[in-house]
Amino acid sequence: MTQFVLAIIISIAVLVFLIVKLNVHPVISLFVGGMLCGSILGNSPLTTITTIANGFGSTLGSIGMTIIFGSIIACSIRDSGAAKSMVNFFIKLFRGKNLELSTGMAAYIMSIPVFGDVTMVLISPLCAIISKRQNKPMGLMASMTILPLNLTHSMVPPTPGILAVSVLLGADLGLVILWGIVCSLIAYLLTWVLMRGWAAKDYYPPKPEYIEGVEEAKSNDYRDLLIQEEGLPNVLAAMSPILLPVILISLASFADMTMAEGDPVRTFLDIIGSRNISMFIGVVCGWLLAVSHKEKTLANYNQTSGKNEKSLFQMMFNGWVSEALEVALIPLIVTGFGGGFAQIIKDAPAATLLGDVVAATGFPGFLVPFVIGAAMECAVGSRTTAGMTAAGLCLPMLASLGISPVACAVMIGAGTMIVSHVNDSGWWVSMSMFNMDAPRTFKYNTLVGGIAGVFAGIAGIVFIMLDVM
Repeated sequence: MTQFVLAIIISIAVLVFLIVKLNVHPVISLFVGGMLCGSILGNSPLTTITTIANGFGSTLGSIGMTIIFGSIIACSIRDSGAAKSMVNFFIKLFRGKNLELSTGMAAYIMSIPVFGDVTMVLISPLCAIISKRQNKPMGLMASMTILPLNLTHSMVPPTPGILAVSVLLGADLGLVILWGIVCSLIAYLLTWVLMRGWAAKDYYPPKPEYIEGVEEAKSNDYRDLLIQEEGLPNVLAAMSPILLPVILISLASFADMTMAEGDPVRTFLDIIGSRNISMFIGVVCGWLLAVSHKEKTLANYNQTSGKNEKSLFQMMFNGWVSEALEVALIPLIVTGFGGGFAQIIKDAPAATLLGDVVAATGFPGFLVPFVIGAAMECAVGSRTTAGMTAAGLCLPMLASLGISPVACAVMIGAGTMIVSHVNDSGWWVSMSMFNMDAPRTFKYNTLVGGIAGVFAGIAGIVFIMLDVM
């Protein structure tokens, strides 16, 4: 056991040192950390690298297609005007009040299948426009837009990180989606109530290029605040590429819990609710959005890509796919190597005894995944790497911790909300996209996100103690 604990501590310390101090790419850092961990555990180099390769392959086999399809969906959301439709929907829903929730809820939904960094790029111009048109404090708009996209990025599959965590733990994906949404929404709303007055005191300017030519609204009528653009898709159509996969996956999980094996309805739902098929259905919805809004979609695509594409077919089946593969490549490889590192820990014979050691200390089992997730996020910065490492540590301990795989996944996700800072790429993206300096980014990303992570963890603990999660 001592050898196993030393292997974990030393390999994670080296991983952190490589990423934070030497700025080595997470792919190489995870590989070196995994090889070192295997060596300390007494494995031969060949056995260690074979284990890493097996973990890498099984992880990519589980989530690779899902990540790629999510990236294609992001292209369809961006070019079809779906993001603007969602923002307009929430402006109408809130009748022009609390407009930070309009961009916040749109970002919350978009970040479920789409990378958090990509969602920031999509939503930040709309956030700036609303801030300018209603003279809304940018501190409030930025903090309450960054927070929800980070919450779903951390806690709700099929976002890559929490999806990989769920798969590694063997958790029911539909239930992780359900409880991830419940806990993250509770956290968002409680944080909004607690922090909105504080954030509303900061009237710093939006990014100038986002508000060029934008004038303040002449009245407080919510209709004057809507994003005026011809040909925006219907809100249901706009949300369909994102929400339909989530609904199908959840229905399949519900069918597995309530219907007998072999039931035709359950079989059908299991097919369309499998993560890869449901995400591909989301891609098809995105293609249908493009077909029904051909001119707008092509114009937006050409504007963002700098191309002069005239064929909708080529845009959808070549341009979007090529762009999606470029966006997905790094998360795919990093997640794969995270799976390889986790496999080394999972296969260690002493791993199954670690839970007994933790249980003997009297430390609450439900807090272990939360604390490990938070510590790893603070250390390495990548929520995907942090979550995968935490899952690799928690998997052998599940029986001793006394929690379900679903609860473990949700608590890890909540933990990775804690202490996002300068070693997190999303931290720098939020600084740039929302026109913040470093102190503001610490306030509106690190601090606000950490408070929400605590609320999400508390919500998770309550549901664990009620024995419903």
